[in-house]
Amino acid sequence: MNKTHFLCLLLSCLFVACFQKHDSDQPVKEGKTNTISVIIDDQLWYGEVGDSIRNKFASPVWGLTQEEPLFTINQYPARLLEGFVTDSRSIIVVKKAGIDKFEVKTNTKSLPRNTFRIYGKSIEDIICSIEMNGPQIIKAIRHTEIQKIQKDNSKSLLNPTIIKNKFHVDLQIPTGYEYMLHKKNFIWLKKEIISGNTSLLIYQIPKSRITRGTDIVGNIVRMRDSVGRYIKGREPNTQMITGEAYAPYFSVTSLNGKKTFETKGTWELRNDFMTGPFINYAIIDESYNRILVIEGFCYSPSNQERDLMLELEAIIKSVKVMKR
Repeated sequence: MNKTHFLCLLLSCLFVACFQKHDSDQPVKEGKTNTISVIIDDQLWYGEVGDSIRNKFASPVWGLTQEEPLFTINQYPARLLEGFVTDSRSIIVVKKAGIDKFEVKTNTKSLPRNTFRIYGKSIEDIICSIEMNGPQIIKAIRHTEIQKIQKDNSKSLLNPTIIKNKFHVDLQIPTGYEYMLHKKNFIWLKKEIISGNTSLLIYQIPKSRITRGTDIVGNIVRMRDSVGRYIKGREPNTQMITGEAYAPYFSVTSLNGKKTFETKGTWELRNDFMTGPFINYAIIDESYNRILVIEGFCYSPSNQERDLMLELEAIIKSVKVMKR
């Protein structure tokens, strides 16, 4: 081997080593909240398969005052390598193949954390898989987004002493929130943001207040409206009430292992123009013989509400009731 070839080989090795080191040292982009990357051929994206993806993952979020998609979708042609798409916590790979296949891979050490592969022999098979596995994908993505928010919040938390002493719960509320109102069984915290503000309400009521009778949703609305007198506009008789234009979304879920009523809808100030979305969790807490209510709502008239509400949901879902 002559000197020229030896130098070329040496430089090539050094270049590869430096590139690999540089690549491993690169900070991983964590991406924007509620954003997913879809790797799919343009032919499929602009056809029925793309329509199915958009209908499933970019459908309007219920309960907001303006139409916003469930997720923001960035589409990449399938000819791009999946490894280059590093700005999303979740990737969906869709393509025609010789087999029908649905696969989920979760990586907790680096991003993206979720990779979903949907393969199908035909367009019909792909669409069927999207429809069948869509709810599972949405649940996994939302879980990852909430975990990310909770991890960020844990870096700087509000002193929990007041809430622990009053309600016997641990709730990870990030710094930036301030106490607006502090009563015997009621706390209101608020954070100012560029586009408006976000709020948290924490209070407890007797179990019979919601569970009596069969109209649980009606009981929750009446409960909300009764505490709404604490949140007022500048003018007289402008207390917060549940929005009357649409019925709230209601479901039964579980928080901290306890049966919980989840209610989503819009709030408004009576005799005023202010309005926004809310999410309310009424936790049936047998150990303290009460219903613990934690609610988040926001006011953001000139900006998007979707991500603000997810941040509030992440805070609420960090709740842990202390053992008696």
